[in-house]
Amino acid sequence: MKQNARVHADRPYARDAAALGAAVGVFGLSFGVLAIAAGLSVPKACAMSLLVFTGASQFAAIGVVASGGSVGAALGSALLLAARNAAYGVVLAPRLGGGRARRLLAAQLTIDESAAMSAAQPGSDDARGAFWWTGVAVFTFWNLGTLVGALAGAALGDPRSLGLDAAFPAGFIVLVAPHLRARRGRISAATGALIALLLVPLTPAGTPILAASLGIVPAILFAGTATPRLAGEDGTGTLPNSMDTDGST
Repeated sequence: MKQNARVHADRPYARDAAALGAAVGVFGLSFGVLAIAAGLSVPKACAMSLLVFTGASQFAAIGVVASGGSVGAALGSALLLAARNAAYGVVLAPRLGGGRARRLLAAQLTIDESAAMSAAQPGSDDARGAFWWTGVAVFTFWNLGTLVGALAGAALGDPRSLGLDAAFPAGFIVLVAPHLRARRGRISAATGALIALLLVPLTPAGTPILAASLGIVPAILFAGTATPRLAGEDGTGTLPNSMDTDGST
């Protein structure tokens, strides 16, 4: 086991995972500050990062709550964004292997970054190593960032004065950008944006985000579907459209 860990530590993805984790920690810092500004306590903000551990969903939930939306709308928008992780799990499961306990731990660490890093590796051994290194690195830095941000939240005052309120919409832009390279991604994004814009003045906070998910319907109907595959299975070593890295948790 120690020998395998030492071998994995020498791989380029180990260094990449550490750098990626540190970068994600900055988003965790902003989440901690915004969570406190939205009315969460430090323990609640930290518990959310430990248990939920998917940045876009966490930002969505506190964004809805901060704007006066209901708990149901906050949970709905968060669950919609987190649903993609289930798809990642289905694709990655054959390569990760392991028993039930190992799979449960892997499920907690299945996020955009760990899935993308794993999918980018040409072999099963490297795919597993990249997944675990990235998942643990991002989990560690995200939660440390949340703790520091939450503790500093009161001292920083209004997060808007530092521009941290832009982290939530910026995170969505990062999520969407890679998918705009595909036709169905552009159709889905345009339809979802239109739905949200029409509903913002008419519905309670959080509802437009939930309704915008319907943008995927015309994308499926008019642009077709593709079966996601891990890199290396088609000989190209590139990420499929459904598993492009988005740079956020």
